Amino acid sequence: MTRAKATSASVVGTGALGDSHHQFGFSFDQRRCTGCKTCEMACRDYHDLGVGPAFRTVHEYAGGIWTQNDEGAWEHDVFAFYVSMSCNHCTNPVCLRFCTSDAIAKDDFGFVRVDVERCTGCQVCALSCPYHAPRFNEASAHIEKCDGCHDRVAAGLGPICVEACPQRALGFGIYDDLVDHPLAVERVALMPDPVITQPNYAIEPCEAALRAVGPDTLRNLGEI
Repeated sequence: MTRAKATSASVVGTGALGDSHHQFGFSFDQRRCTGCKTCEMACRDYHDLGVGPAFRTVHEYAGGIWTQNDEGAWEHDVFAFYVSMSCNHCTNPVCLRFCTSDAIAKDDFGFVRVDVERCTGCQVCALSCPYHAPRFNEASAHIEKCDGCHDRVAAGLGPICVEACPQRALGFGIYDDLVDHPLAVERVALMPDPVITQPNYAIEPCEAALRAVGPDTLRNLGEI
């Protein structure tokens, strides 16, 4: 059984954006996503990431086989779909639990944030996170990651990735307001078991993702 349910609206509970002491999270309508990576590019541009580690990445999953029927014709059940992934600002983040310098903490918005002044660059958080959210920046020698666009949310705006999505596949809001869609799940295909960290990321899966349960599913490992 999944913990989260979501809505495909871009920003939910907009009147509460900027208020503290809430757990914010993302939603993702997988049926809308075309894999254009506008969310990834907008995040890179806003945070001036250049060609270094990305805070949000778009992953492609594919699978299926060809079979020959009794009449000799070839048929297939090939599928492909996308998942837009950033830090899920988990309720029980393992990166925080394993940080050796107390550099990671959850703030009043529920965002998991890194204090770069405390970070020693040991990369234990990056190794422990099942979503590969913390990324080591070799130039600064410390960990960087998505902070939920904290400054924008504090000003009453949505995260830049959500507002940039041309298909409105990404959503954002107070997580309790994202639990009213009966079809949403917190895991598709090869994603980790949500019980590990309790991610605040609700996915409305496409039909292909519901069929992608076998070990033969492929993904673009180069972006993880």
